[in-house]
Amino acid sequence: MWNDFGEYILKLIDGEKLNVAELAIGHFYNLSNIIEKYDNIKLIKTDIKPTRDDIIKDDLKDPDYELYKDIDLMYSIRPPNELQPYIFNLAKEVKCQLIIKPLTGENLSGKLSLMKLKNYKKASFYYYDFR
Repeated sequence: MWNDFGEYILKLIDGEKLNVAELAIGHFYNLSNIIEKYDNIKLIKTDIKPTRDDIIKDDLKDPDYELYKDIDLMYSIRPPNELQPYIFNLAKEVKCQLIIKPLTGENLSGKLSLMKLKNYKKASFYYYDFR
């Protein structure tokens, strides 16, 4: 499933040079490990409690907008329901594409009704484009 999710993101990017941000990465690096292999993608990873040196500390409830000013695509894997509106608002402010992959069987916060459910092979997630 993670390879399918990564493949979908790569299809969105379609060989372009893009800046991507993974928000609230936690301890899950499967997707970032796939994406980081591509030279045309500059990936930043953020979390309120970074677990590695390559993760930038940022509080999504009070984000450092300077970190995200050049981001073309943001995604978050299994973010807590209470963080989802903050992620949505950040992507809206930055005017980028947004993907949220909630826990299996979990719906998005009701405030995110603009996002559309996408199914790509074995991956399912929500997508919206603020550009």
